[in-house]
Amino acid sequence: MDHTNAMGHSATFFQLWSPLLILFLFVVGLLYYRLVGSWRKSFANSEPVSIKQKAAFFTGIILFYIAQGSPLDYIGHHYLFSIHMLQQSILYLITPIFIITGLPSWALEPVFKVRSIRVIMRFFTSPLIAVLLFNLLFSVYHLPLVMDFVMMNELARLGYHSMLLFTAFTMWFPVFTTIPGYGSMTGLKKMGYIFVNGVLLTPACALIIFADTQLYEMYKGVVLPFDFLPLMDDQQLGGVVMKIVQELAYGFVLYNIFRKWYNSERVHDDELSDEPQEGVEYSHTWEPVKS
Repeated sequence: MDHTNAMGHSATFFQLWSPLLILFLFVVGLLYYRLVGSWRKSFANSEPVSIKQKAAFFTGIILFYIAQGSPLDYIGHHYLFSIHMLQQSILYLITPIFIITGLPSWALEPVFKVRSIRVIMRFFTSPLIAVLLFNLLFSVYHLPLVMDFVMMNELARLGYHSMLLFTAFTMWFPVFTTIPGYGSMTGLKKMGYIFVNGVLLTPACALIIFADTQLYEMYKGVVLPFDFLPLMDDQQLGGVVMKIVQELAYGFVLYNIFRKWYNSERVHDDELSDEPQEGVEYSHTWEPVKS
């Protein structure tokens, strides 16, 4: 199949900047603003949403637009595999963290009380299912036969990327949600969960980084100006980009989980040390006197 692309081929404004996606995300942002503002009082047990939480949500939708609606999407699809991998890293490893963190639990709880939604979400956000499903879909996507088909078929591309995005959200959901029954993992289990995620994501990156031939038909005929980046280097760079972003994202999450777990353990130990000990009599100077 002759699939030659020349960098610099003219693209339309709609292809480069996705104004419809801008409009959609603007509406989403406006609804969120009203939800955490004037609509909040209509929810039972609703608490004010902090500026930090609001900033997290809006950061998430801005990152989503950068990855999916900006020229990153067009360049990554038609020219540079490394940009495509950067796009995926933002979409699946970073964006869900900010959006989930920014959503107040009191707004999601009524939705999760709907039986069909509750059954679906309990299944897909089960830690074992969530970690295996996302990493399986992600690894299969990077098999040359699968990726060539998906990238050259717009409907398949939309469908597969939608599944990846959904499973990325369900993968991060058990770590960051505060909805009772959905985020019940302890700090140690969360750290183990993130570690397993990192291990399962590694083979897909290694396949790309250490390949000695061009894997994907989509990028074989690309012509870059001034030998901007040799095609094999672009392919290997894509694997490196994905691995580096994964390590940074997972490392940041692990650090925060560990810090919260360590602080909670210290508070627990301090509370235990403040409790009166059996068989010990305390004087007015708070020094224990053996009875």
